[in-house]
Amino acid sequence: MKTDQLKQMPKVELHCHLDGSLSPGLIRSLLGRSISDSELMVAPECRSLAEYLEKFSLPLSCMQTVEGLRLAGYDFIRSCAEENVCYAEARFAPQFSRERGLSEREVIQAVLDGLEQGKKEFGVEYGVIVCAMRHLPEEENLAMLRTASEFLGKGVCAADLAGNEAAYPMSGFMRLFEQVAAMGMPFTLHAGECGSAQNIRDAIAAGAKRIGHGIAMRGDAALQNLCREREIGVELCPHSNLQTRAVASEAEYPLIEFLQAGLPVTLNTDNRTVSGCTLTDEYAFVQKEWSVTDAQLWQMTENAVRVSFADQKTKAHLLEKIQAARMEAETR
Repeated sequence: MKTDQLKQMPKVELHCHLDGSLSPGLIRSLLGRSISDSELMVAPECRSLAEYLEKFSLPLSCMQTVEGLRLAGYDFIRSCAEENVCYAEARFAPQFSRERGLSEREVIQAVLDGLEQGKKEFGVEYGVIVCAMRHLPEEENLAMLRTASEFLGKGVCAADLAGNEAAYPMSGFMRLFEQVAAMGMPFTLHAGECGSAQNIRDAIAAGAKRIGHGIAMRGDAALQNLCREREIGVELCPHSNLQTRAVASEAEYPLIEFLQAGLPVTLNTDNRTVSGCTLTDEYAFVQKEWSVTDAQLWQMTENAVRVSFADQKTKAHLLEKIQAARMEAETR
């Protein structure tokens, strides 16, 4: 498809960090000063996930007030609407927005208010995924997740575990997510971004419905079979995965391998601003780099609906919309 067709195509975004996706215009407005792209976006010579994560301090400084958080949510929906993303799950760590005394409850509510305003203006459906952080004490993560569980069905749709995976493997969080499951909160988990297939196995054992990145299952047929059999969604983020050196080169990227294995693969940006890409860019990139077909793009979009944390009514509506657009595109 041509770029304008990709932009018009109804799309679904499941793995997108709110703090890494604040638009440069919003950041400049909130900080009241000019900012260079190099301050916001990862450099081409980025060497690791840890280096990539250094780009989050500036946008996080904008998310310390109710107004800043509300505008962040609204800005996210606006950016989705610009490229016809019709459903998006925004994820963020409420703990990181408490430097000026806001409670986690106030933080979550402010983001939801902004997202809801955006939904009313632009018609984009959304869900919020709250992120526990690997480097924080278990009791802090658990307290945040208990608070977030009060918003389940009211905007919050799931939980996640984010941060430096290499330094904090999944094995240290099994008890935490056993308690999350007991709350009735579904979750996706970052796993396999830093070369550890065991982190993916542990995430599945913990009860994850989706895997964030999952690159380390490349070449592991048994693990891929497990994900396929359990219909565990795989959230691939091509630009980000290459930037963080989850793979050494495009030739090693497992997108086609995962598709051929029948995994419910989805395409995502990870961080729109830090990675410097939109979902349209991701779609165009995989077609150019790995010769992904139009049919495969539509399939990955439908995969995203099916493995999303949306309710069944929203899923049915989204699938109907996407399938109608696909039929129209294929009959032109």
